[in-house]
Parts: sequence; structure tokens; C-alpha cells
Amino acid sequence: MAASVDPLVVGRVIGEVLDMFVPSVNMSVYYGPKHVTNGCDIKPSMAINPPKITLTGHTDELYTLIMIDPDAPSPSEPSMREWIHWMVLDIPGGTNPNRGKEILPYMGPRPPVGIHRYIIVLFQQKAPLGMVEQPPTRANFNTRFFAGHFNLGLPVATIYFNSQKEPANRRR
Repeated sequence: MAASVDPLVVGRVIGEVLDMFVPSVNMSVYYGPKHVTNGCDIKPSMAINPPKITLTGHTDELYTLIMIDPDAPSPSEPSMREWIHWMVLDIPGGTNPNRGKEILPYMGPRPPVGIHRYIIVLFQQKAPLGMVEQPPTRANFNTRFFAGHFNLGLPVATIYFNSQKEPANRRR
């Protein structure tokens, strides 16, 4: 299992955003036909719409999914770390985020400068989370604080990809 978190260490996801964890749920992520793997490149034009995500697990288990950009507005000066792109709660195991409760609508990658990491984190809930308010702003979200506040513990799955601004004449 340790090998599956190694790219997260190399990509500084473990350390800067998340603490070390042992993956216990399989999460598959696709933007169109492109299977997202740790550290792969996804063009913003491919990620305008939410990815197709499927989870393993039992339907009596609930999960929280968060997508963040720790490199906003630029990797060299991430003063808005973490920019939250998506939040879905109460996702039944063995299903997908469409079955959960979307708290913050999906926002695709829009990196203004440099190569940004986009991290999709999955937590297992101990119970339904009930009323969770939308963050007042997308800037300066803190995944560790959120997980601690809602007693989510460590992640059970995480995938990250890289994205950078596309030249205006080369979109699609």
C-alpha cells in the first residue's frame, strides 16, 4: 500500500496539504476518456465539467470529497492556499459524487500562472454530516482544519493532477 502514496510525497501533497495516510478506498477519476493518475497533466479545457469519479466501499458508508488547489494564485507565492474547487458530502460508498450532497459547486482548473496541483481528497465519514455551510470564500480553505472540525480523520483516498494555463490559440 505504501507505494500508492509515494507520488503524493514526491508531489508534496503529503506534507503541504495532507498528513501521511494509508489508502483504504479505491477512487477512480476520469476527465472524459482521460484516466487521472497522480501527477498527470490535465488541460483546463478538458476539465471544465466535473470529473467522473467512482468509489469502492459499501453503500452504508458515507464519504466527503474535496478538490483543492494549494498553488493559488501562483506556485511561488501561494497566498490563497488552499483554493477550494469542489465539496460534496454524504456520498454513499460504491457510488459517485452525484449521489452525495454538493455543498460547493465544481469549479474547473483556471491556473493564472505556473503549474498548479489539483488535489481530490476523499474522507470517510463517521456519520452523516448534516448541515454544513458553504465556505464564505474559495480562498484560504484548510483541508486539515476542515477534516479535524468534522472529525473525518485522515483521508482514505487522494489523487492529484497538474494543470497550467493553455495558450489562447491552442484550446481543445
